[in-house]
Amino acid sequence: MNFQHKELSQGRWKKLSFFEQMANIGSEVERAINWKNKNNKKYSRLAFERALELIDLTIADEKNLKRLRELTRVRENLADYFICGNNYSSSEKNWKNYFYSFAFASRLDA
Repeated sequence: MNFQHKELSQGRWKKLSFFEQMANIGSEVERAINWKNKNNKKYSRLAFERALELIDLTIADEKNLKRLRELTRVRENLADYFICGNNYSSSEKNWKNYFYSFAFASRLDA
């Protein structure tokens, strides 16, 4: 697999707390949303793909086994929002609010 986040895929990602991992995913999702709003499909797609890569690294992290259901549901819903026609009726606000919680928690955890 060709990772865009090479350092993270080589083990550094697993050193981050779950909150830090989710906050980083949220940053990529926010980038994807911002590019989508600017009608730049290419950059939005690249940011979305980076977010998926980080979600996959989070799913592969053993410490997150109890969170697999949530993580796989987030992955599914993000794919629906960005690629599959938004059948689940997600919104930009929903995604920002969801990931903001993790960014806030990661700061409290630090």
